[in-house]
Amino acid sequence: MMKIEDIGFSYREKPVLEKVDLEVKKGEIIGILGPNGCGKTTLLKLLNRNLHPNVGKVLMDGTDLEEISKRRIARHIAVVPQSNEIRFAFSVRDIVMMGRMPFLDRFQGESLEDARIVDEAMEKTNIKEFSDRLINTMSGGERQRVIIARAIAQRPEIILLDEPTLHLDINHQFEVLELVNRLSDEEKLTVIIVSHDLPMVVKYCDRIVLIHDHRVFAIGTPEEVLTKENMRIVFNIDALLEYDDTLKTNCVKIIGSCTNRDRTPVPKVE
Repeated sequence: MMKIEDIGFSYREKPVLEKVDLEVKKGEIIGILGPNGCGKTTLLKLLNRNLHPNVGKVLMDGTDLEEISKRRIARHIAVVPQSNEIRFAFSVRDIVMMGRMPFLDRFQGESLEDARIVDEAMEKTNIKEFSDRLINTMSGGERQRVIIARAIAQRPEIILLDEPTLHLDINHQFEVLELVNRLSDEEKLTVIIVSHDLPMVVKYCDRIVLIHDHRVFAIGTPEEVLTKENMRIVFNIDALLEYDDTLKTNCVKIIGSCTNRDRTPVPKVE
C-alpha cells in the first residue's frame, strides 16, 4: 500500500520532519496528530509528492513516489485540502468532474463512464440535488461535501484530508466525519487525516501518528498513543482517555493546561 521510510524534510535548512517511518495498511483510518507547527501538513504533502523529501522515501506499492508521474499518483491518491474556498463560480457537477482529470487525455472530453462515476460520487455524498448549483453559493459544510465528492470521483485507494473540519460548525464537523467514515467502510478506502482535534481522532481513527519536535513520538491505537503522559508532553495539557459508559465509546477528558514548571520533561529520541 504505502510505506514511509526514514524521511526528512527541511525548509531552507530548518528541519520540519526528521526520521519519519510509517506503514499504512489498506482500509484503515489514520490520524496525524500534533501541536501547531510540528510538521503535520508537511507530512501530508510529502505523501502525494507535492513536496519532495530531502532524505528517505515514500513508497506506493513498493515504488518510490519520485519515480511515479503526478498523473499516476492522482489515480491512486486524492487530496481534500484544508481550505475549500473556490474563487470561480463553477457548478457542483463541474467541480466533481475535476476528479476525473487524471484519467483524461489532453483535449479529451468526459465519457459516459466519467459521467456515471461523477453521478455516483454525488449520490454517495448526498449532493446530487445541488448538481447545477454554483459552488460559491453554498455553505462551508456543503462545499466540503463537494470537495470530498471530487476526491471520490478520482476512484482513489487513499484519501488525504488536511484539517477537514477546521472552518466548520459543530453540526457540519460531525456530518463530514461521518461521511468520511462511511465511505472508508463502503469503498475500503485508506484515509489519512491531519488534525489537532483530540476527540475527533479518538472517535474515528484506527491508529494515531503523534508528532512532536519534528519526529514521530508515538504510533498506535488511540488507547496506546493518547496516554496521560504523552498528552502532557506533546500538548502541555492534563487529560485522560476514558471509556464513557453512556456513550459506549472512549472520550478525551481535558482537565486543564500544565504550567511550564510542571511540564513533563521530553525524553530524548535517538
